[in-house]
Amino acid sequence: MLPFEPSLSMAQPRQHSSTSQTASIAPAAVMSGGATASRRPSLASFPSRKQSFYDVMPSATVRPSMRPSLSQSVRSPTMPHRKRKPRPQYPQDSTERHVEYILVASFDIDTGSIMEHQYPTPIGGDEQMLAELMLPDQTHLRSQDWTVFFLHKDQSPEEELQQRRDDRRQRRAEKKKLRPETKPVATEADMDNDSEDDTEDAESEDDAVKSTQGPPLVYVLNLVNTKHDVNVKRGAVVKAMAICTRHSFLHIYKPLLLLALEEYFRTPTIDTLASLYESVNNMDLSLLPRLSFQERYILQASDVKDLFLEKFEAMVHKRVQQDKKNSQSDDQQQTPRQRYALPRDTHEFDSVVKYNNIPVPIKIPTALSLETVGDFSLIKLIQTFSTPHSASPQPFTQHHPHLTTSGPLTHPIIVLMNALLSQKRIIFIGHNLPSSEVAEAVLAACSLASGGFLRGFTRHAFPYTDLTKIEDLLKVPGFIAGVTNPAFATHTEWWDLMCDLPTGRIRISPKIEQAPLTEGVLFFQQSAPGMPQPFNAPSPVSSAGTATGAGMGGFPSIPSGAGDPTGDVAFMSSVLASITERRGEGAVRSKFRLWILKFIRIAAAFEELVYGASAIFAYYPPGSPISPATATMDFPSPMTVLDAAFEDPAVAGHGYVWPSQEAKMRELAANATRIEGWTKTRSYYNFIQDFSVMFSLRPIQDLDLQHLHDKLTKLRLGTEASASIYLALCARVKTYEQVNQLLSVFAYGSPAVGNDRQHGMFYLSLGLMHPRLDVRESVAALVDRIRVHEAGRHFWAALGRFEQAAFDRVVLAKAEREEGGGLLV
Repeated sequence: MLPFEPSLSMAQPRQHSSTSQTASIAPAAVMSGGATASRRPSLASFPSRKQSFYDVMPSATVRPSMRPSLSQSVRSPTMPHRKRKPRPQYPQDSTERHVEYILVASFDIDTGSIMEHQYPTPIGGDEQMLAELMLPDQTHLRSQDWTVFFLHKDQSPEEELQQRRDDRRQRRAEKKKLRPETKPVATEADMDNDSEDDTEDAESEDDAVKSTQGPPLVYVLNLVNTKHDVNVKRGAVVKAMAICTRHSFLHIYKPLLLLALEEYFRTPTIDTLASLYESVNNMDLSLLPRLSFQERYILQASDVKDLFLEKFEAMVHKRVQQDKKNSQSDDQQQTPRQRYALPRDTHEFDSVVKYNNIPVPIKIPTALSLETVGDFSLIKLIQTFSTPHSASPQPFTQHHPHLTTSGPLTHPIIVLMNALLSQKRIIFIGHNLPSSEVAEAVLAACSLASGGFLRGFTRHAFPYTDLTKIEDLLKVPGFIAGVTNPAFATHTEWWDLMCDLPTGRIRISPKIEQAPLTEGVLFFQQSAPGMPQPFNAPSPVSSAGTATGAGMGGFPSIPSGAGDPTGDVAFMSSVLASITERRGEGAVRSKFRLWILKFIRIAAAFEELVYGASAIFAYYPPGSPISPATATMDFPSPMTVLDAAFEDPAVAGHGYVWPSQEAKMRELAANATRIEGWTKTRSYYNFIQDFSVMFSLRPIQDLDLQHLHDKLTKLRLGTEASASIYLALCARVKTYEQVNQLLSVFAYGSPAVGNDRQHGMFYLSLGLMHPRLDVRESVAALVDRIRVHEAGRHFWAALGRFEQAAFDRVVLAKAEREEGGGLLV
């Protein structure tokens, strides 16, 4: 059961008028209730075909209740949140290893692919299949190649969570034994409830987030080398070495694998694997601070190189003090004091792995996004399919309402995004290309559709596979696979979308399952005849999936003045402009992150409009159990100004903001088929679970800060309406974590297409020039709190001189008035 279930924006969840196109997906782990902690789980390269809680897509009738309850452990949004002391992401005393297994496979001319060594223990599962994955097709034609694949454990999430809790309890018990004996002996209950230095809060938050994600995958990075030798059969020796890790940043092990595999060719013994295993697991990451999910969002959305540097400084200071304490208590000869350096870029943590007396520098990402595995380039993926399309546009001959949302000339990247969101079967084919390029395209596509908010893609992705595993592959609905065999292209029944990497073209299968007519599409066809209809939307009088209208190729024509109702053309133009201007990989990822966030928010508005409720949005309206109007001793009431603000319609709204009702209906109608395709997928139901957990962790739950910021950004508000918004924000944002929540709104407040300079605190700072004195001074007080915040100081520095001068004027005027006895001058 989820730790918290927020309320829906309306009373009842939506009821889908049509069933899902695909069966419920196979889980990544078997829910074995009788399993014990001592049982060693086995691993498999394909998800188990038994169902689990995390992969079954529930129907509307069995969707869990989303109403809030005071009996649940929910922190009131009005309760103060203290700033947490920095804690490491990977403590020194943690029992979790960086690398779990190291494998070596080779190709034998008589027996085929064989597994030579496994360290420290056999990995379990089908060793023959693992050996085949480690030795991809045509690998003998290349001197070196890389592959990536995932292994699924048959351990339930409850077992994983309980094991982490047991490890933490054991570490706390060991620490208590080292304390002075004058202190009373701690009981077992004290050990369970010990929250010293906020460790329990930070780790409980991580447990809450991980509780909805199912058992973690085991990521495998594999290196294949071919050594030509005339003294052996076929004139070459082919060997592969793989590292199996829980960390999704597995690309950091590439230089170590290069050194280790060369060493294994010289010394093909188990000791070579043991040396690598000990080296990587001795990597010290204890100075990498743990960030809250709000802080991770802020860091991912910013390119400031010293953001949250204070946390790294605190970690180093704590380590230095600990080293001094240890050296003073040690009676033996003192060792030279170790020096610690701060990172030059806080987005990455620098460490060193010593392998065979060779120091290998390693860079660890500080904040990890969902569905981001390895090192890939979105720019490379976009250019692969955008360049041929720009040079010679070719209309799609096969149309589908979920995919070609802008007609037959829909941009290929948009078609790929739509296919990922609507859970279509996708293959990336790279004939005569290294398997590493195919795997990189699959990993980039998963990150493209996730945006750091959605999940369910990598768990059903196969960065590399071959024809021998086609039967197992076809049993996985909505798979994303990378292949090099051209035979896949001729079997159109195996896939829904084929992405040809050598040619840069995308093809829709003629045998793709057609989309049924849904209530959402029918709603706009019947009740909004003046709005632009979704391209190729099913007609109520035609068969499902058949295009209607007089447009080109059976697509309905777009009304004049609405040349880009979905906004996809402008979005892709903005992305390609960023690539042309060489703004970097981070800028491109940020644009797709904002696109996914906007899509989620307009999907919630779509559900509210069509079905009367949305399961992907929640807030506490006035009168809810923890709203100010019904505050109790357990949930104290905030400031009086906030109580009055709830009665103001300018503050009580929620959701995405459009400049007009016509613009809202136009955009919802254009995106209807894409939204309906997404709401029947595993990523949609996963997001419902993730959102309920994230919502429970928000320090402010009774105001939609994003909605209020969007109003300031997009609407022309009057003096009183803007004053209500400014006063509500100032009265609500007080503590460190509440400022973090507001900064995350600033970070994701700028549109994916627009003026990139007008973001951050710009629209909040306009309140410094408001006609009302109380608004100006309240905004100045809020800006001052942000100005001294660890991350907020960078937002303050990004403000223009005019806004900073306005802040100085308000502060000085207030000081002069107070010195003059409170008289207005």
